[in-house]
Amino acid sequence: MKTLKLIIAMAAFLQFWGSSSAGQVKVGDKVPVFSLQDQNGKTFDLSTVVGKQPLVIYFYPKDETSVCTKEACSFRDAYQDFQRYGAMVIGISADNVASHRSFATHHSLPFTLLSDPKNEVRKLFGVPKTFVIPGRVTYIVDKNGVVVHEFNSLRDGEKHVTEALAALKKM
Repeated sequence: MKTLKLIIAMAAFLQFWGSSSAGQVKVGDKVPVFSLQDQNGKTFDLSTVVGKQPLVIYFYPKDETSVCTKEACSFRDAYQDFQRYGAMVIGISADNVASHRSFATHHSLPFTLLSDPKNEVRKLFGVPKTFVIPGRVTYIVDKNGVVVHEFNSLRDGEKHVTEALAALKKM
């Protein structure tokens, strides 16, 4: 138990002191385009949706973990609000297609989950890590493909949803 507390304390410390990334996509940047497999094993190409609707792209550490599940379920519970803004919600982690399919089915997730097993898209976006934990960052992209809002919080998964909705409301 002491070891777990020490790891959590170190992760929190590093989140505040070591989580920035010089190459991270920032507000005002064009969203990088990419292709990954979705939870159904189909190739999803971001270039087919950029410029057509707002996008909510969120990176998360792992399917079926406590904070990630709360975050995904919060996106699910607010999904009608995202649809009202015409926004497409996309979740990305290193989990494989089968894991995403199981996660989406288990929690009735109505949005796209993308598998990034080599963390190539995570690196393309410059999503920072905290210690060894992959970061949790949400990007809001306007219809022109420009990032208009970015929110980074490893611990508060549910706040990613409120931040995303607030950014969409301003657009």
